[in-house]
Amino acid sequence: MRSISLTFCGAAVVAVTLMPASVALADSGTSQEKETQTRAALSVDPASIAPGGEVDLRVDGCKGGKAKGISDAFDSDAGFSAADDSRLSARAKIRSDAAAGDYDIWVTCDDDKDTRVSGTVTVVGREGAAPVAPIAPVRAGGGGTATLLAGEAAQQDGPGVAHTVTGLVLAAVASVAVAFRSSRRRHPSAD
Repeated sequence: MRSISLTFCGAAVVAVTLMPASVALADSGTSQEKETQTRAALSVDPASIAPGGEVDLRVDGCKGGKAKGISDAFDSDAGFSAADDSRLSARAKIRSDAAAGDYDIWVTCDDDKDTRVSGTVTVVGREGAAPVAPIAPVRAGGGGTATLLAGEAAQQDGPGVAHTVTGLVLAAVASVAVAFRSSRRRHPSAD
């Protein structure tokens, strides 16, 4: 009786182990269907840019040697050409008057299937962008600190009553400690 339950458990373990492999090896369609499902991908670098900047565009998956990219963010259409790494590449300039936001990019490949691919570019406003060069003298070193401290020192009147009383109390404690210590040294204790 025990050997039958072990056999069923072993068969269940083998079935569960082989199930993912059979699903992965299953054919997802005919070869003609796979050919019509060509995949193309568009990459935009940088993905976020200020108005007036330039973006590099790359397309993977176009069978032809040329493509055309359009977007409302571009000054003009982007003409793609073959790059060294079997991709198509282009450079596009962002309109200087482009408003901040996401813009769609549509690329049509010049191949027998007119493969189309899309992507987005984000135009960021100039308000949040940091200036490229300093716009004022840089306050570094002790020079800026000296003027700051001189301004604060001129406004202060000096130590107040609380500071004076604290100083006098500390001086009295110190003098008592010195007198006590010196009196112990003059009169050695008799043992």
